[in-house]
Amino acid sequence: MVAFIQPLGRLYSISHCLKSLVIKSNFDTQTAYKKIRSILEIAKSSASTRALMEFDNPPPSDKAKETDDDFAIVLELSEDDLHFEKKKKLLQNKGFNPKEQVYLNSSSGPDWISTTLKVMLQIARIIQLDEVELYFGEDDACSSVEYYSPRNEVEALNSILLLLDISLSSVTCMQMNVLQELREAIIGMIRDFGEKNSVKTKILENHSCGKEECLLQWGENNGIRTRLQIAYVKGAGRGAIARENLNVGDIAVEIPVSTVISEELIRESNMFHILEKIDGISSETMLLLWSMKEKHNYNSKFKIYFNTLPKEFNTGLSFGIEAIMALDGTMLLEEIVQAKQHLQTQYDSLFPTLCNDHPDIFPWEVYTWEQFLWACELWYSNSMQVMFPDGKLRTCLIPIAGFLNHSIYPHILHYGKVDPATNSLKFCLSRPCSEGEQCFLSYGNFSSSHLLTFYGFLPQGDNPYDVIPMDFEAEQEDCTEGNPRLDRTTHMVRGTWLSNNHNIFYYGLPPPLLDYLRRAKNPMLQTKSLLQSNLENEMEVLGDLLSTFDGMMENLGETDPNDRENASWDVRLAEEFKDQQRRIVSSVLNSCHKGLRLVENELRKCMNEDTRD
Repeated sequence: MVAFIQPLGRLYSISHCLKSLVIKSNFDTQTAYKKIRSILEIAKSSASTRALMEFDNPPPSDKAKETDDDFAIVLELSEDDLHFEKKKKLLQNKGFNPKEQVYLNSSSGPDWISTTLKVMLQIARIIQLDEVELYFGEDDACSSVEYYSPRNEVEALNSILLLLDISLSSVTCMQMNVLQELREAIIGMIRDFGEKNSVKTKILENHSCGKEECLLQWGENNGIRTRLQIAYVKGAGRGAIARENLNVGDIAVEIPVSTVISEELIRESNMFHILEKIDGISSETMLLLWSMKEKHNYNSKFKIYFNTLPKEFNTGLSFGIEAIMALDGTMLLEEIVQAKQHLQTQYDSLFPTLCNDHPDIFPWEVYTWEQFLWACELWYSNSMQVMFPDGKLRTCLIPIAGFLNHSIYPHILHYGKVDPATNSLKFCLSRPCSEGEQCFLSYGNFSSSHLLTFYGFLPQGDNPYDVIPMDFEAEQEDCTEGNPRLDRTTHMVRGTWLSNNHNIFYYGLPPPLLDYLRRAKNPMLQTKSLLQSNLENEMEVLGDLLSTFDGMMENLGETDPNDRENASWDVRLAEEFKDQQRRIVSSVLNSCHKGLRLVENELRKCMNEDTRD
């Protein structure tokens, strides 16, 4: 059986972004609670909502607090969290419990808001950690981490905002004032964070957007509501620009399901009865083949949408030989070669058979390899996974929303679940977006190598998901047969400039990697103390890392910026990626060298003390 391609699409959280509640003097508690309950029914699948609060019925006021000016909000790490044990340990190391009560007392002092939010934010950050952030997180109690990543910070702030909005539905008037003060402070923190990390938008006025304007008009005629316009942006191609100031919770664009390209369309086509008989073919592959033909259909409902698509997507899948060779020394070279070979295999398994057997439905001129690669790049770079009311996750193309570009500082984090009340997709803001600013969303927690291969760009800024994996094989004794066996384990490194701790025993390097290497050298060493045996072990560990990354840097070779001026787009992109890899490797080498100097200094002190004794 042939394994057919499954376009990855944009992976993202399946949750609904809660629109900010406006608290008025005549606040109706029960009405507001019903509104929040309906919103939570949509957001129930969100890990962040589950992690912070399970809320079925409005609690009686005497259970929610002790006095009107001294009551608590509970932040809880869900036991269903995939990384529950690791996050629990990290919380405990910071002095918190998996279910932590944060008392709110406005009479405790003038700084009660900042003090309270600091505690809440520390807990929320840990609850919102993903796998990569958790791996690189510093688990020592003394570490003062401001934030783990831009994504994590916005998620943590918004999860607290959601919790406050829920709590506002079941409190006394005095408590409402306290919660409202906290809410306004959180909104201010979200706004300040966005302003510090905003990306300047320079619109290229000399580019015509006639096709895009036609698509916006088509969308309006078909029920799409948007507060965005499309423009050409320097360094980003086309992007979605805010027409007005948008605040947290505002809907930037709302897309009716009737305008979404999903598998229902293939079922209505004349090729479905042929494709469904192919063993193992996925609905994503069927849609890919449908789109190859539909873009030539002048009577298509989506003709205006297809007209806005580029003739070439210029992703890593279109890299030529020279660009691929420019990636020599990186793992991306092999990844792109394998991906292209995989697509060629999939194409060969479908064609020429379909064209020969059904030439009227699958004409040769439409189903060439070049057109197939174009369609693959379309679905890889523009598709989104959408959760429909029937609970099924489908890969779709979403007109207009496809102009929202990716950023490591996104405005929109949660999207992709159909609101059953309106039968539409809503793209809500998790941080404000000013008029004239490009509105970004997050395609997912992807490395630059993934974004280059499937989307054709490298993100601006320091991508926290740019990691270099390191595979280790350790010989372990098989307890059942007494024979040695190899255990494979994977660790990773990233740019050490992202770390806050460059002290001895840390060096800006990931603690799990260092602990693994220490145990491999000497399983009996359990503590990070300034003993001679520990320090000698550190010297060996850092020396091994130096040797490994010296080899990596040598394989990457040296860069020559002058060669890029006349280079093709793919060669320039390959060289830019390689520069990123050099920067990461260089930072690891620098950290190892500095670490060795720290250890050597402590070792000399230790040996001098032994001499005096």
